[in-house]
Amino acid sequence: MQQQVITSSGNEKLTMDYVLKQLLQDDLITEQQLSQFESSYKPDDKEQTHPLVTISNEGWKSPGKRSYPLTLERLTQWLAEKTRMPYVRIDPLKIDVNKVTSLVSQAYAANLKILPLKISSRELTVASCEPFFDSWESELSRIVNLRIKRVLVNPNDIERYLIEFYGISRSILGALINSDESRSKLQNFEQLVEIGKMGEPDANDQHIVSIVDWLLQFAFEQRASDIHLEPRREKGKVRFRIDGVLHQVHEFPIILMGAISSRLKSLGRMDVTDRRRPQDGRIKTKTPAGDEVEMRLSTMPTAFGEKLVIRIFNPEMLYKSFSDLGFSQHDVNCWKSMAKNPHGIILVTGPTGSGKTTTLYSALKQLARPDYNICTIEDPIEMIDDQLNQMQVQANIGVDFATGVRTLLRQDPDIIMIGEIRDFETADVAIQAALTGHLVLSSLHTNDAPSAIVRLIDIGVQPFLINASLLGILAQRLVRTLCPHCKQATTLDKAAWGKLTAPSKLKVPNGCFKAVGCDECKHTGYLGRIGIYEILTMNTELQKKVSDNRELITLRATALKQGMRSLRISGAEKIAEGLTTLEEIFSVIPDDLDKF
Repeated sequence: MQQQVITSSGNEKLTMDYVLKQLLQDDLITEQQLSQFESSYKPDDKEQTHPLVTISNEGWKSPGKRSYPLTLERLTQWLAEKTRMPYVRIDPLKIDVNKVTSLVSQAYAANLKILPLKISSRELTVASCEPFFDSWESELSRIVNLRIKRVLVNPNDIERYLIEFYGISRSILGALINSDESRSKLQNFEQLVEIGKMGEPDANDQHIVSIVDWLLQFAFEQRASDIHLEPRREKGKVRFRIDGVLHQVHEFPIILMGAISSRLKSLGRMDVTDRRRPQDGRIKTKTPAGDEVEMRLSTMPTAFGEKLVIRIFNPEMLYKSFSDLGFSQHDVNCWKSMAKNPHGIILVTGPTGSGKTTTLYSALKQLARPDYNICTIEDPIEMIDDQLNQMQVQANIGVDFATGVRTLLRQDPDIIMIGEIRDFETADVAIQAALTGHLVLSSLHTNDAPSAIVRLIDIGVQPFLINASLLGILAQRLVRTLCPHCKQATTLDKAAWGKLTAPSKLKVPNGCFKAVGCDECKHTGYLGRIGIYEILTMNTELQKKVSDNRELITLRATALKQGMRSLRISGAEKIAEGLTTLEEIFSVIPDDLDKF
């Protein structure tokens, strides 16, 4: 049904009667729903709850065949269309908080229930939840000397971000006031490396504590896997890695970056006074939802100060079922055929950030039984689990991977997990562990599964020992999955599909999807990630090919002939399932696999 456009101006506030009448007129609610609501609704003048919030709390659905929930966001979109106002869903990642909050005071914004969002040379974009209340526009335009562009956002976001944006700005200002502002302008390298001695705010200053708390909570909310704090000459940048892509989140005055880093280092039980050497630490805390989460901290001295990266380990992300990881039924069967062996080595390979740790932890979780003793040696321990006996590498006291495995072998283990095989010594003790009756899981940095065999030979492992101990190899990558809210059907590029699936000649799927972009996925077109896998299981034919010649092409050809599905085929299956795109698969598959 075509909507009647309603326009007004002045000091009118949105009323419940108006909203209900328009919803009924547009066939979004029924007479029965309206009658039931009116009989129970008791307006509370003290609370002054926005009509859209009250209605969204009813849990109504629109009538008709294409029924959908009348959520607050949908109601806001409807009202924006009804009143011909631009609709915006606030994305805090794209807002320069310092700039917009400096233009309009919190008291002024809170009184009018408005929120500045974006500033350009001629225009200030202001969010409002009242389409007919615009009498303040001319006054604000004179104050800021800019044209005002009003947009409609949902009222809950206005209330939330009014507190959050002005709160973080107030904390930054308070921290600056408490610092030695006369020394805040650092001009050269010599001064920058001495930042720890220059009167920056105390790491325990309440304003710094508030900034760090906000930063961590914001990262959890945005599903960030990493937080980067990067000092620069004039400003300190904060970036979040979300679904494998870095997004700039905020900029802090450089004088505050040292204090923020010190606060985080203090929480991570690191040496706050030492900024010349790299350090590692860890923090355990809770998300806004109350879930426990661990974070690994790593510092690095740079020209402009100490860079800090925080890796966030969410237990829900580290422990997944095979289907959630992205395993096909073929992959599950291959993995189970390897893992059912009481002894031998299973390797998980791939570049940094490809999800190897998640796969290993998930596999250990699946293998864990009350009558098993599972021991690990890691660098560092990514996630502490009460079903595992975990040991951390400590090179400064002589505890490396090889030493750790020797220790674990004296602990009567059934299953051993080695964080990474980096050298011959570690590979040798891992093989000895497998040959003496233990199931060993470990990771290795190679591009594909057959390359792991060549890598083992390169570091000095004898081919006959590989044949005697290796059960199989899993190579993997992470690809972004299409946003279910905005993905659109499209025609598949047959030439690109042929290049991806050659020489298997996998059939072209009936349809596929393309990335579009919406508020839910921050206009990237992708939301979340999933794994693609290549599993090589050792057999007699492959063992014959394992030789000192180290012929990768021969190994790979034999593995494919024996039934190994390549990373490309795994990616093609994800495309056929409507989970990702050709472009995304090609972005993560190494170029040197084109010839295979």
